[in-house]
Amino acid sequence: MIYDFDKQIERRGTNSYKWDRLDKVFGNPDLLALWVADMDWETPSFIKDAIRQQLDRVPVLGYTADPDEWWPTTLQWIKDHHQWDVKREWITYIPGIVKGIGMVINAFLKDDENVIVQPPVYHPFFLTPQGNKREVVWNPLIEVWTDDEGRRTEIGAQEGHLTTYEMDFDNLEQVCDDKCRLLILANPHNPCGITWDAATLQRLAHFAKTHGLIVISDEIHCDMAIFGHKHIPFATVSEEAAEVSITFSAPTKTFNMAGVVSSWAIVPNDALRATFFLWLEASELCEAHMFAPPATIAAFKYGEPWRQEMLTYLEGNIDFVIDYCKRNLPLIHPVRPDASYLMWLDCRKLGLTQDELIALFQDKAGLALNQGVMFGKEGTGFMRMNLGCPRATLAKALDQLSQALKG
Repeated sequence: MIYDFDKQIERRGTNSYKWDRLDKVFGNPDLLALWVADMDWETPSFIKDAIRQQLDRVPVLGYTADPDEWWPTTLQWIKDHHQWDVKREWITYIPGIVKGIGMVINAFLKDDENVIVQPPVYHPFFLTPQGNKREVVWNPLIEVWTDDEGRRTEIGAQEGHLTTYEMDFDNLEQVCDDKCRLLILANPHNPCGITWDAATLQRLAHFAKTHGLIVISDEIHCDMAIFGHKHIPFATVSEEAAEVSITFSAPTKTFNMAGVVSSWAIVPNDALRATFFLWLEASELCEAHMFAPPATIAAFKYGEPWRQEMLTYLEGNIDFVIDYCKRNLPLIHPVRPDASYLMWLDCRKLGLTQDELIALFQDKAGLALNQGVMFGKEGTGFMRMNLGCPRATLAKALDQLSQALKG
């Protein structure tokens, strides 16, 4: 490998939220941080070089026009990697995906209209609507359990374990009323790492079209499909999907540059696009800061070898955690993700209360993970673990957890 993913990077003292906010969030600055969704691998040099070059060639940090190659480079990446031929007029910059959710809510929803989410799911999907005084309607995913041979079993079966989730369309039909206007989709899913199949997305698109729903598809993890899985952009699965969709994405998760906000929205439908883009333009929310375009261009022009090596290393990390738990922590079941570096740990067979589970990981093992209940009550008994780090860090974390359980 050209790049060194075993290299230990010291991030404490850099104003890293993941490492320098441990005391404030967890009450212990010495925990091993495996929570916030950025990676502890060094941001690729070609991205940092592009930012330095931008500083060197711009003598005045004034108002800056977008470089001509920004969007053509982005659109070519999307076409090459996801076979989606996005037209230039469909895409615009947005200052972050969570912010984009709030913008869609305020651009399209009346005060009494509701938002559907599918827990367990990334917590801003419901916190952002609630913060904008909209009611959240819950459409929980269905757990899929299999035995060691991959045969489907009853949920909670002693011989089985959680493998993935499915959408519950029967429940969706029940909870969706005429007040529901928006559904927020995680594609790939966070925290479970599911790459949704085309049939599921087509069915969701048909439901949305026939029930007057807009679908926000958060696809920020789209370039991190692993183990042979393939990301399918929601808007591409049918004409209905294209008509109801607002897709959000960015290079920031893939290339570990979350601090350089470089997100975009893609809206194929003319009417939705006119409303949303005009709303963005009126408040100048579609104007990028001067470092977003060069960082994105560098990522997409020079980043493919780094991305491929990163994904290979990540697959090794996932296999390592699964094997370790099978040998040493058999009551903790890691759900193998189809995409991204986040792993959903099913800890329910430990038989602990939620408080006891948190105490085990945080107080006894010295680890900072995201509690499953952050992602909705369906996450009770789970923890989300960030595997975007050197393998030695994971080994240390799992050894600490093993010792804590023995104690």
